[in-house]
Amino acid sequence: MWTRVGDVDRMFNTMDLLRTRMNRLFTDYDNFYGDDFGWRAADGTPRTNLYDKGNQLEIQAEVPGMTKDDLNIKIQGNYLEISGTRKSDAPEGYKVHRAEREAATFTRSFTLPSEIDAEKVNASLSDGILSLTLPKIEAAKPKQVSIS
Repeated sequence: MWTRVGDVDRMFNTMDLLRTRMNRLFTDYDNFYGDDFGWRAADGTPRTNLYDKGNQLEIQAEVPGMTKDDLNIKIQGNYLEISGTRKSDAPEGYKVHRAEREAATFTRSFTLPSEIDAEKVNASLSDGILSLTLPKIEAAKPKQVSIS
């Protein structure tokens, strides 16, 4: 039994402290994941967009400073893998004071929504954007059904 007002006051202060720490815990957890809820590409991997255009899929990947010799693309069924090596772009004999685009290797793999005709895939690289046109196999293409 509490006989002093100070004991009640201490109890409420302790409850406020607990509530503050719980709020901070959940705020820190939300900041860790950000607004994309874990669907973020790992650092150093190219960001990609995937589009379905009916008869084909198109992928655009950001690969700044890379050449076609730096990239490897593998397709099997509905599995796509893009890998590459980003080399250091510091000129020979120069001292690097700041390097935010570091030399690294990466691998991105995707399970595509339909199977791809690997023989008809088209890849191009322009202005740091890798564009892939991935035609769907005949069985995966949408078909118009007429009603009789």
